[in-house]
Amino acid sequence: MPLPRIVVAAPASGHGKTTVATGIMAALRRRGHVVSGHKVGPDYIDPGYHELATGRPGRNLDPFLVGENRLAPLLLHGATGADVAVIEGVMGLYDGKLGAEGFASTAHVAELTESPVVLVVDVSHAARSVAAVVHGMRTFDPAVRLAGVVLNKAGSPRHAKEVLDALAGNGLPVLGVLHRDDGVVAPARHLGLVPVAERADAAAALDLLADRIEANLDLDAVLALARAAPDMTATPWDPATETTHVTGTARPLVAMAGGRAFTFRYTETEELLRAAGCDVTTFDPLSDDGLPTGTSAVYLGGGFPEVYAAELSGNPVLRAELRDAIASGMPAVAECAGLLYLCRTLDGRPMVGAFPADAAMTPRLTLGYRDAVAAAGLAGPAGIPLRGHEFHRTTTTPDTGATPAFLVGGRPSGFGSPTVTAAYLHVHWAGHPALAERFAAAAHAFGRGFPAPP
Repeated sequence: MPLPRIVVAAPASGHGKTTVATGIMAALRRRGHVVSGHKVGPDYIDPGYHELATGRPGRNLDPFLVGENRLAPLLLHGATGADVAVIEGVMGLYDGKLGAEGFASTAHVAELTESPVVLVVDVSHAARSVAAVVHGMRTFDPAVRLAGVVLNKAGSPRHAKEVLDALAGNGLPVLGVLHRDDGVVAPARHLGLVPVAERADAAAALDLLADRIEANLDLDAVLALARAAPDMTATPWDPATETTHVTGTARPLVAMAGGRAFTFRYTETEELLRAAGCDVTTFDPLSDDGLPTGTSAVYLGGGFPEVYAAELSGNPVLRAELRDAIASGMPAVAECAGLLYLCRTLDGRPMVGAFPADAAMTPRLTLGYRDAVAAAGLAGPAGIPLRGHEFHRTTTTPDTGATPAFLVGGRPSGFGSPTVTAAYLHVHWAGHPALAERFAAAAHAFGRGFPAPP
């Protein structure tokens, strides 16, 4: 199956991968191409920028979370109908899961998808040394096809010429040079970039970025590299084959939290639920005065409730309805931000109160992949293995005797019951479709007035 594609990588974080990848997406779309945007790893923020640039859902590619065998199928599924895919890398080109020799790195994903790599290099603090960095990146792993270079943050034309001259003999095309311009730098805070849903200026900034990319990058050369990628032999991932569709009953409504406070969730989660016979809608806990009419289950993904704690607390009508609904047996899945929202308090402000726990911001960052097992309840039969990711600067203090949803490293994590799974763990349901199936079955049962299945 033909799919023109490139991976945008860098020697390390901070070189400008998101800027260049998103700008290429926007510039190609402006030229009339149908572009599919993808992100290596569990990142939720960058796919939001990709969606703004392409007009299509942003997608994640993570072999740790979904398995190596699903990676190419998920790429093909996400790129259905597109004529080019742009895959933004994560961290440095060869950086992956710690202690796993580059597993789940950008290079690993490039190898699994047989994609050519464009290397973005911040040259602001070097000149001729950039050629040594590029040479090392190119020769470190012969299985990775480094196909081109973009120079970012050049200080002047003279500085750029020094770098270009040093690179001239290595055989790699330099696809463009971007000079320093603070006008296209996205604002950041405690967990990275500010999500696109929270930025009123995001569309205008993207237009400016697309202008810069069009003026300074050889987009025809970028497309030529993408079109030189070999045909893919995988079969596109299909959510309908991953779940059992419940027939003969009304489709239960799953309400997913959205808005500025809840921006993190994988696109495939909704696709799996729809394939399992559910309808899906979005509600905003910041402003909606109640759950959508007919709601049979609630999904609360990740985001930044700590930033909007005052506004969330200031919506007591929805908080009370959600607390009562969960107490009545309505199925609920809450990941990270959702967990915080369902606690009694967050930084001392009243939240939903579905769990006997209090949450608070801390200076410590918790970040990393996790191997976990289900403890009990909606997450799955006790002992079922799962893989997920944690990324937060908060902590929860549960009352003694709370039932966990998972065991992570042998330690209890979150809250679990036959109808609820709530924890810091972000799980990509495409890698664990049984989670979607169990949640959908519970939604069907609740919609028919029956208790959740055992």
